[in-house]
Amino acid sequence: MNYDALIIGGGAAGLSCALVLGSGLSKDFAAGKKVGLIAHQRASHLSSAKLNNVLGIPRGTSGKDILTSGLEQLETLYPGVEIIQKEKVLKIAFLEGKFEVSTNKNTYISTVVVIATGYARPFTIQGLEEYIIPHKKAKTSKERIQLYNDDHLVRPGLYVAGSLAGHRSQYAIACGSGAAVATDVLTLWNGGEHTKVHDKI
Repeated sequence: MNYDALIIGGGAAGLSCALVLGSGLSKDFAAGKKVGLIAHQRASHLSSAKLNNVLGIPRGTSGKDILTSGLEQLETLYPGVEIIQKEKVLKIAFLEGKFEVSTNKNTYISTVVVIATGYARPFTIQGLEEYIIPHKKAKTSKERIQLYNDDHLVRPGLYVAGSLAGHRSQYAIACGSGAAVATDVLTLWNGGEHTKVHDKI
């Protein structure tokens, strides 16, 4: 199965990236683009969170509820994003101008890949070992990791978002990181012209 953009990870960063990319699919420059989200969420740190300090989120909202409602929001508002569930990414191979993403069930080809998984060890996606470095904004004792990147870009076509990009593990930060990567991808699709997507009243 072929994609123009494939997001790996269904936590805060991955879902935010998918929502912004989904909203951009209506633009002329994104016509015919195919986006997928491999929404493996089992290990998301958001599962145990309570979001009291997040703008616009009612006090007491659980991270577990956000994971569920986020997928529903994506499916309802932007059905152009294909949600792939119950699959875990095992390996990424670099092909000429694209990537081969292998899960426990299928193999996918994508021009752009966004890695938005957690920052805990062990990191189980083969093929990215050369980019793994100690996390720069986490306690050393926790042995967190990140992927080496320059403003979310690991290498051409390969992006990283959220805590794995070197950001602190904070819901609002992860959401912003995922959204930022989505606008980078939209900018790429728009011939390098800086692009963002807003819904207006």
